Amino acid sequence: MVLFLLLSSGNQALVCSVERVKGTQTTCWDHPKMTELYQSLADLNHVRFSAYRTAMKIRRLQKALCLDLLDLNVAQSMFQQHKLNNNSSPLSVPEVINCLTSVYDDLEQEHKDLVNVPLCVDMCLNWLLNVYDTGRSGKIRVLSMKIGLLSLSKGHLEEKYKCLFNQVASVGETCDQRQLGLLLHDAIQIPRQLGEVAAFGGSNIEPSVRSCFQHVLVV
Repeated sequence: MVLFLLLSSGNQALVCSVERVKGTQTTCWDHPKMTELYQSLADLNHVRFSAYRTAMKIRRLQKALCLDLLDLNVAQSMFQQHKLNNNSSPLSVPEVINCLTSVYDDLEQEHKDLVNVPLCVDMCLNWLLNVYDTGRSGKIRVLSMKIGLLSLSKGHLEEKYKCLFNQVASVGETCDQRQLGLLLHDAIQIPRQLGEVAAFGGSNIEPSVRSCFQHVLVV
């Protein structure tokens, strides 16, 4: 028997399922459709080369969340609409749901046959929490949501790189080691959650940050 529970604490709300089988009880934080998706992603583990395997997993995830329909500019407009200017600010689950609902409401207007707003919001929320809130505190940082959505949105690769960079850049389109570290930390969580982080140097982003700045002259 599987029970679905809404856990509330203040302005936080989390959905989990409790499965009871032969006297034992296990808790699962994933939507049933998300569980099915993760099972289908596991089927790709037979792909030999890690870059291809990771790309296939991300593409399948992107399409399942309908984020392949989300244009970079539309995503950035949503950030402005909800005044997500402070990257370090925490977002509660209801706040994330509010942002995602506005995204998928717009997508539904253009793709009525492809976008089921309640399901897409639940799935995308589930994914964001799995990637950026592994301790299930019910909060993720503004920057984390931005990096997650932009990484899986639709756009040319060079435009996406610029867009991601601009999320951490200072005035004058520059960033220091700390800012780049924040970007890379949130970006690497996506392959980490897919079980592919080892192929990309692991979760420690410090060597990558240092290599980017090793030829930069400090004035």
